[in-house]
Amino acid sequence: MLSKAVVKYIKSLQVKKYRNQHQAFVVEGAKSILELLQSDFRLQHLFVTEDFLREHAAILGQGLTYEVVKEEELVKAGTFASNNAGLAVASMRQLPPLQLKPSDLAIALDDIRDPGNLGTIIRIADWYGIEHVVCSENCADFYNPKVISATMGSFTRVKVHYLDLPTWLQQLGGKYKIYGAALNGENLHQLQLKPEGIVVLGNEANGIRPEVAQQVNQLIKIPAFGKAESLNVATATAIIIDNFRRHG
Repeated sequence: MLSKAVVKYIKSLQVKKYRNQHQAFVVEGAKSILELLQSDFRLQHLFVTEDFLREHAAILGQGLTYEVVKEEELVKAGTFASNNAGLAVASMRQLPPLQLKPSDLAIALDDIRDPGNLGTIIRIADWYGIEHVVCSENCADFYNPKVISATMGSFTRVKVHYLDLPTWLQQLGGKYKIYGAALNGENLHQLQLKPEGIVVLGNEANGIRPEVAQQVNQLIKIPAFGKAESLNVATATAIIIDNFRRHG
């Protein structure tokens, strides 16, 4: 049974201030927990249902410490409306300073505020084998429960860095080709793109900030064939990165 103190602690981790204070975050759901258990994140607490225990006894039996609880306890403590699998608390991972190789393809996000979009972009990066996602300091928090959930476990593999984006791009000093997604960019379908460089995507409503756009070498766009005004930023990310990878 989850104690009141543990429930209070888990609830506090839904707030960025307390996540940073405790250097911990919450993971919910079967897929994300299974990925977490096979990652280099350090586990603090693990609570699972009887169903999850029966299905994954082999993994849980590998020296893991866990507590079996009821589904309603997980729902009370966590953010999911239903959760018949489990909930974990893990310590944040301390990343080394970002160092890209000349052959890397990286994603840079400027002021992406929606946690669902950020989580989906991290999942897209994982799908296309992109190791690094660089976020401006005003992007959604990587450890937000909605971000973690939307990654579907990809948070364990993709490294997300928060930097002063304009300064970082400027410091690259012409070593990398920097692409920016914009409605006035060049048609992706008419370009021969190598899977190298940095692809910058901007805010859901306002696009890339001027101070970031100044560091971009080439503006690119997804050609439209219908009358929709715009694309969701995560959808746009997938389409753009696919175009880079198909020529690689």
